[in-house]
Amino acid sequence: MNHHYISSDLLTIESINEILLEHKLLALSEEAKVNIQKCRDYLDVKMQSQTDPIYGINTGFGSLCNVKISNENLSQLQENLVKSHACGTGEEVPNAIVKLMLLLKIQSLSYGHSGVQLETVERLIEFYNHDILPVIYTQGSLGASGDLAPLAHLSLPLLGEGEVYFEGEKVHSKKVLAHFGWIPIVLQSKEGLALLNGTQFMSAYGVYVLLKSYKLSYLADLIGTISLEGFDGRIDPFNELIHLVRPHKGQIETAQRITEFLEGSEIIKQYKTHVQDPYSFRCMPQVHGASKDAMDYARRVFKTEINSVTDNPNIFIGEDLIVSGGNFHGQPLALALDFLGIALAELGSISERRTYQLISGLRGLPAFLVDNPGLNSGFMIPQYTAASIVSQNKQLATPASIDSIVSSNGQEDHVSMGANAATKCLKIAENLERILAIELMNASQAIDFRRPLKSSNFIELFLKSYRSEVPFVKEDRILHYDIENSITFLKSFEIEME
Repeated sequence: MNHHYISSDLLTIESINEILLEHKLLALSEEAKVNIQKCRDYLDVKMQSQTDPIYGINTGFGSLCNVKISNENLSQLQENLVKSHACGTGEEVPNAIVKLMLLLKIQSLSYGHSGVQLETVERLIEFYNHDILPVIYTQGSLGASGDLAPLAHLSLPLLGEGEVYFEGEKVHSKKVLAHFGWIPIVLQSKEGLALLNGTQFMSAYGVYVLLKSYKLSYLADLIGTISLEGFDGRIDPFNELIHLVRPHKGQIETAQRITEFLEGSEIIKQYKTHVQDPYSFRCMPQVHGASKDAMDYARRVFKTEINSVTDNPNIFIGEDLIVSGGNFHGQPLALALDFLGIALAELGSISERRTYQLISGLRGLPAFLVDNPGLNSGFMIPQYTAASIVSQNKQLATPASIDSIVSSNGQEDHVSMGANAATKCLKIAENLERILAIELMNASQAIDFRRPLKSSNFIELFLKSYRSEVPFVKEDRILHYDIENSITFLKSFEIEME
């Protein structure tokens, strides 16, 4: 069997992508097993003699941190915590993101600073390997104290509570536990808190959107290049000399990529009567490149986070210390998710401007990219659709991280709102995919008006594949279907992670 062994080795966005694509099963390395067990043994010994309060282990939670709990009630305390915090509502989190949450929670618990039982982590691994995916809701986390409500729902099935998706059905977790002959986990001291404190909801969304973002960034470059060809644009703005004197990494990469896409094109080589192109074409390296640089920043933040311990308190065996801090606070992620959302929204904004230029009856193209305009409205209204989506993205790109609402009687007086940043960042990415699909419809239509001239071999092959799904529009038809088929085409398009 193809396994990924949970260890102290760094997880990366690329390695997670590989785990998902190759459907690898998870297993704990011997190192991880030892780390988990040693930490649990240390905590068990500690609690036998411990009389002083240690937050969340023998005290209440949040503003109830000063309420001491007797040792015989510590297991009940943890179970109560999980149940009482399962307050999610709204839409269900997509199963692909729930699976990522499981992976990232397992990774974080495996470092041996959280005090969980080995059997708890192994049960989470069983959930992952058998595609037992807890039902989690998008609303309920403030992104500090960790993602409490979503992680409570992730943890409920350990107790035989809550619902899961299993073999295509939504069922009560008791049914699945019985199916495998598993008994519910009896949580020990600290365990519920270790499960609920953490940033795995925000982190899973971030990783998922990042994986999607690199593909969308590539497609923005490719579809933008096809639009440039359809608009009979110039290649001059992609000359590397321009970019070497303003050497932002993303800018240089974008110009190189567009130049490669155009290699061998007849259209780009033909004589141009115009001296300059509009910014939406000419400034693709600068605009697309800035988004790439923002994505790289987010990638660094999430790489650090997915290799971190984010629950509280943290246990340090070597130093004989249990320390209460704030590693659950999602501020780094909230800022990164907001930045990523803005970067993706801008790729959509400039895409819609290229679509607008293509339907404007310029450069020898017919108005609205259709023969006999007037009788035919052609591509007039897809631009409306793109514009409405771009406008929604602008609204969604308003930062969540600048907000905070006091909670838990003032104990949790500044929160990150990173969970809201996460869910709307995904919506922005999905919207960008739709905007690019509409641009591709327009760009491919424009290219057909440049015949018999051809673009590059690469672009022609891409368009041939696309045209098998979405044919040329000769006269008006219901374009909703073309938009949906274009979106499906982009979803099926695969690129390699760089």
